[in-house]
Order: sequence, then structure tokens, then C-alpha cells
Amino acid sequence: MHSVIIATHNRANRLRDTLHGLRRLATSDAWELIVVDNNSTDGTSHIVRAEIPHFPVRLTYVFEPEPGRSAALNSGFRVASGHVMLTTDDDVVVQPDWLDVAVAALTRWKCAYVGGRVLPIWGAPSPAWLPDGSGPHWIPLALFDLGPAAVEFRHRAPLGVNMALTKETLARAGGFDNQLGRRVGTLLGQEVREWCLRVRAAGMTGFYEPAMVVHHHVPPGRLNRSYFRSSFYWRGVSRAILYDMTGTDMEAPEERTLDFTQVPHIAGVPRYMYRSCLQAAWSMATGLARRDSVAVLDGEMRVCFYAGVFRERWRSRYRPSTGMLPDTRVERQPETRA
Repeated sequence: MHSVIIATHNRANRLRDTLHGLRRLATSDAWELIVVDNNSTDGTSHIVRAEIPHFPVRLTYVFEPEPGRSAALNSGFRVASGHVMLTTDDDVVVQPDWLDVAVAALTRWKCAYVGGRVLPIWGAPSPAWLPDGSGPHWIPLALFDLGPAAVEFRHRAPLGVNMALTKETLARAGGFDNQLGRRVGTLLGQEVREWCLRVRAAGMTGFYEPAMVVHHHVPPGRLNRSYFRSSFYWRGVSRAILYDMTGTDMEAPEERTLDFTQVPHIAGVPRYMYRSCLQAAWSMATGLARRDSVAVLDGEMRVCFYAGVFRERWRSRYRPSTGMLPDTRVERQPETRA
């Protein structure tokens, strides 16, 4: 038995399309679908309940009153019957083999979790200032693509919109922390990264599986610079909260292992990050002078990121960080496919 879990909030019409798409999953394994309604005020409950008699497998509706995507997913985990649990969103189209690919990857590598590609369904033409292909500019759009080769998640974390994990992993590492993760009125994130750090600290690993694909709707309202600025600002806020929780580097959480008790701080922020912010501002200014829209976007996103970091660390500057999570991960490479 496997469990697919969707957290949703006020996207009833889009959710209906997602449920119809999930009907087309092609698998011989037993599975169930759990939809967690996180305080929706639209017709979400009606749409899910109307779908229950017609859905090809067991469909369970759960109401979670605590705000936050992390709280909603944790509710789904608690009622799930599956050994493998897959998380996705209410605005996606999954590949028909999505479930089988995820389960096969977990089995092949004997790992704790897998994540895959998240490709766009554009709701409007891509603006001229947005570069083609994957990169940092995909972060605000919740898109993800590490290329055609399977690799271990060493310096990255998957997106929760396309992720599978085992019940044993949840028992050892726990669920998502609701201090992080999307909620109404914010663009908080980093809940999956924080969870992956705990998984790694418990000696477990995760892998990127390129054949595990979902297509994510990108609404027109996200295809503007204001949304990108807000997204990276909240990314900075989220990384500062993660720093407060775990002591991981705010610029590169999985790559650096500095002892921040020995790093000079100004107003709760490591001193070197002020230099990084100035470099980002200079990159934006020189990009403007060259009329290089890609350089301007990159610099602008980074400046907004640091603004979020400075804001959150100023609020928590008198609270000491809890320190680094231990890294007991054993690095392994995927087996060669037949």
C-alpha cells in the first residue's frame, strides 16, 4: 500500500483538475489518496467529498485547522496507511508512471526519500527578463530540474510538490516543522530542507530521480518581478529561521560547516554576509549599466534574500543558535540501471 498526500488551501477549481489527473495513475500497486484541507473557505470540501464515490481508490478527506502546509502534511502522514508516502500539491499534473517510478527508486537505492523533476505549465508567456531553463530563477515558481542523471541529494533538497518518503523515515526523523513552510500571508519555505537535514543527521540519504516527473501550473500572477522579490525576501527570512533552529549556513546550508560561535556577527548576522549583500547590489548595478536583464534579476533576487535575512536576524539577534546538526550521512551512489 502507498499513500499520496495533497495539502490544499482555497484552490478548489485547480484541485478538481489535479484529482482528475491522479485518476490516470497507471500502477498495479495498491494506493490511496489523502487530501488535507488546510482551513479552506471555498468549495474544497464539497469537491473532495463529491469525488469520493467515483475515485478509483480510497480517497480520504482530512480537515487540518492549524495554518501551514507543514501542519497539513503532518496530518496526512498520521492517517496514511502506506509504507511509501508521496507528497504533491493541488495544482499539478502527474505523469501516469509517477507512483511506480518513485517506489522503484526508493527500492533500488534503499534510501529514505526521493524527489524528482517539477516542470512548468505556463499560465502566461514567459517574460523577456526571465532566463530560459532551470536555475535560481525557478525557485519562486516552485520548479526543479537537476538534469537527466540520478544523483544523491548532497547540496540540494527536493521540492515537496514531488517527493516520496518511507514510513520508517518518518518514524526516525519525524515530520515537517511548522515553523517553516508556506502559510497564508507569507512565502515561508525551507521545511523540506530542514527535514532533510534531520534525515541526514539520522544517517539516511535521499536521491534525485529524473524520471519522477510532475508538471506544476505557473499562474500569471507569479510572472512579475514583484513576486520574485517577495519570494527571495521570504527565502531569506526562512533561511534565517533555519539558522536559528539548526546553525546551518544561511547562504549554503548543506555545503558549509562553519562554527558560527566563532564567526563575527553584526546585529545577529555573520559579518561576511554584509559583503555578500554589497556584491549582489554591485552585480545588479553593473547589470543595469550593461542592460543585462539576467544579471539584474540575479542581483535583485540576492539583495532581497539578504534583506529577509537581516530582518529576521534582527528580530532574533539575542537568541543563540542551537548549533549544527551532526552529519552522520554515509555517501552512496545510485546503482547502475539495467
